[in-house]
Amino acid sequence: MVTTKQSISAEPAKVKESQTGLLTQPKAVWAVFFASIIAFMGLGLVDPILPAIADQLHATHSEVTLLFTSYNAVMAVAMLITGMISSRLGIKWTLITGIVIIAVFSALGGFSNSIWALVGLRGGWGLGNALFVATALAAIVSLSNSGTAKAIILYEAAIGLGISVGPLLGGSLGAISWRGPFLGVASLMIIAFICLVFLMPKPEKMSSGSTKASLLDPFRALKHRSLLTFGIAAALYNFGFFTLLAYAPFVMGLGEHGLGYVFLGWGILLAITSVFMAPKLQKSFGTIKSMCAMLILFSLLLVAMGIWTSTQWVVIGAVILAGAFLGNNNTLITTAVMNAAPVERSTASAAYSFLRFIGGAIAPFTAGKLAEVFNPSVPFIVGAGFVLLSVVFIIINHAHVKHVDDVEIGH
Repeated sequence: MVTTKQSISAEPAKVKESQTGLLTQPKAVWAVFFASIIAFMGLGLVDPILPAIADQLHATHSEVTLLFTSYNAVMAVAMLITGMISSRLGIKWTLITGIVIIAVFSALGGFSNSIWALVGLRGGWGLGNALFVATALAAIVSLSNSGTAKAIILYEAAIGLGISVGPLLGGSLGAISWRGPFLGVASLMIIAFICLVFLMPKPEKMSSGSTKASLLDPFRALKHRSLLTFGIAAALYNFGFFTLLAYAPFVMGLGEHGLGYVFLGWGILLAITSVFMAPKLQKSFGTIKSMCAMLILFSLLLVAMGIWTSTQWVVIGAVILAGAFLGNNNTLITTAVMNAAPVERSTASAAYSFLRFIGGAIAPFTAGKLAEVFNPSVPFIVGAGFVLLSVVFIIINHAHVKHVDDVEIGH
């Protein structure tokens, strides 16, 4: 177990996993798990209030979707420096720094009075999230006593719980005021801060022989064709993911509470499938086949949303069901990335996240503009096309990624 200021040490793609149960973890792991739930609440928390923000701040739909674009764009770039920062501050203090930044910018967002100020503050929020997200995965993997695969499932479960509870809380607070969810995140981050300060182990002094990460490490990692393949595929599929997340609230015709319940259902399916169903799919069909199947099914859902955009129950049902396909795919692709190349896992995560969040940055604003220029159906059709393109890209590069099928999730 690593408790020093170093990031995860370099390990080969295939490692011997501990047989310790998933739920038998040190307190430090549960502290990071809880903080991760709160951090990922911030993603879904905003969804139910997007129409309210557009209405009350007199903004267009494409301007409001910039709340996701600025958030993801800053996260993408910041991912490149997370390794360099964590190797100097240490895992614990990098996590705490990320949480403090999130708390400050979300609180300021709650007091802002213009859409452009809010967009800028969401970018600052994205910086904090980048420091937290990249380091949280490394922390859970390094501090866990049940092996990498089970630790990744625990991390994906935290994501699912955060994303599912976030919209419900966002809808409840947003019904009072659109400022409520922003101030709510800031308050929850204070709780996460306390948990990490007192439950994570004290970082030991970095020994003179320890290696400080370089800004170039993520780019060097992308020289591995397998990691580059998964990163580009994730950027393409995230185009569809964030089209659904950022634009679907505008076409459902629901209030804050209604949107909160829809995305609660979406998040619950995402959490359940990422923990329980993804390992079974991988064991039965392999990582690559399962991943491609989930992406194809997700693209078909987006096509259905594009065809029946004006039929409320179809869009609502498709959004909820998408959680199942995305939950499976998230666990499959994260596990694949962690075992794709012989580089430090924290570096692999940073390189992969840089590429995938580029897709998440481009999609929201593009979706809003496509709807304004053409019609509300076009964003979903275009999103489906990008998701299908990710499948094609994986198939073309199958020879470079097929080795990840040798690693079984949860074992």
